[in-house]
Amino acid sequence: MSKLDKTAIEVAIAKLDGWDLAEDGLSIGKIYMFGDFNSAFGFMTRVAMQAEKMNHHPEWFNVYNKVGVTLTTHDAGGVTQKDIDLAIFAETVVSH
Repeated sequence: MSKLDKTAIEVAIAKLDGWDLAEDGLSIGKIYMFGDFNSAFGFMTRVAMQAEKMNHHPEWFNVYNKVGVTLTTHDAGGVTQKDIDLAIFAETVVSH
C-alpha cells in the first residue's frame, strides 16, 4: 500500500471529527474521552478486533477513560488508506 500525500490525508481526516495529522506528516491521531474505563476498554476491544481483521494495528495508550490512537503504516513510511479506513471504523464505533 502506498503512502498518501499530505493533501489527500488532510482531505480524508477533514471528514473525521477530531483527527489530526502529526507535525511530521507521518501519522494521524486522536484522543478519545469516554465516560468510564469500561467504555474506553470496550472501544479498544472493538477497534482491536477490526485491526486484527485488517492486519493493521494502532499505536495507542489508555489511562482510565482516555484512549489515544495513532495510526501510521510503518512499511509505507507514513499514512496510507489503511490508516484512514481504521480511523473511519473507530469513528463508527463511538457514534453507535
